Amino acid sequence: MGDVAYTSRVRLERRSGPDRVARLPAGETVAFGVHGAVAEHYGVSAADHDPTSTTLDYVVAAAGG
Repeated sequence: MGDVAYTSRVRLERRSGPDRVARLPAGETVAFGVHGAVAEHYGVSAADHDPTSTTLDYVVAAAGG
């Protein structure tokens, strides 16, 4: 096996419930949460948490990109 080419240094911070923030190496932050059917599945009320893209949404977008 070859040498490691890159190690990602991402810091994750849990806010409350499903709400999280990722701090990326280039200085950006990305908010994660739940919305729609995912929120319904986990019993998360839109009154308690604003609809936000899920980690799955970002994985699918990255795979397609």
